[in-house]
Amino acid sequence: MGWSTTSDQPFFALESREKPAPSALAFVPVPLVWGPVGGGESAPKAFWPAFGLRGVAYELARELGRWLGEHDPLVRLTARRAALGLATTRETAARLARLGVRQIEVQSEVALSVPELEQLQEGAAPANGTVRFLSIGRLLHWKGFHLGIKAFAAAGLKDAEYVVVGSGPARPALERLAEQLGVARRVRFMGQLPRSEVLRLLKEAQVLVHPSLHDSGGWVTVEAMAAGRPVICLDLGGPGTQVTAQTGVKVWPGTPSQTVRDLATALRFLARMPDERKALGRAAACRARLNFNWEGYARR
Repeated sequence: MGWSTTSDQPFFALESREKPAPSALAFVPVPLVWGPVGGGESAPKAFWPAFGLRGVAYELARELGRWLGEHDPLVRLTARRAALGLATTRETAARLARLGVRQIEVQSEVALSVPELEQLQEGAAPANGTVRFLSIGRLLHWKGFHLGIKAFAAAGLKDAEYVVVGSGPARPALERLAEQLGVARRVRFMGQLPRSEVLRLLKEAQVLVHPSLHDSGGWVTVEAMAAGRPVICLDLGGPGTQVTAQTGVKVWPGTPSQTVRDLATALRFLARMPDERKALGRAAACRARLNFNWEGYARR
């Protein structure tokens, strides 16, 4: 796609990619904006043993495909000829730099329309009493919901519940894990729901928990922020760039045991400190409104 701002300014070619791939626009004699490019994130190796054979095979195939793409001569030529590379995450930005892109900016691929932002800011407030933590997404090994359940059990919050929305092959294992940890009565698996019902649950929850181990986007984190909900996430990928210390809690994934402990600490903090939780939520809504809307992206 291309555009021109005024007749006396150069024409810019814009190429959007979910992962590094060669672009014919690299051979057009005008400046090339390459991106937004994503897919440079990997689950830390320390977390792989919990994935099972199929999960590890998936991660290996993903890394092989990315390696082949990054060693494609045409991809490297595109990188060298790009006037600007837009990376969706810090991890992808580092890979683009190694490919030879000279100027790189990190630009989230996630944004909402003004009507969507307004819709998320309207409606139900969190219920008083029981603190509800919410996770939304496909139940896959790399989404990290097993870390969220372990952290919820470790937090020891008797007056809290953890609601998991989504479907996927990891659900049976997650249900067994909740049973083994003694929190099955306070962890509710809702399955796949219509978007209207998901948004209702989001507005009724106090905190979004999103422990994904590699996620270029992280749409649900921005939606939660727009709804005024603080986010607990790992300091990785898209969520790691979207969430700040003023809008939630980011946990660095060093080892699985350390990550679970730090997630549990974040859960206890947000459950027991309602004033701080509300302040983070207000800041989150402001950040979403100012930084993650399509009109703002278009102006930039």
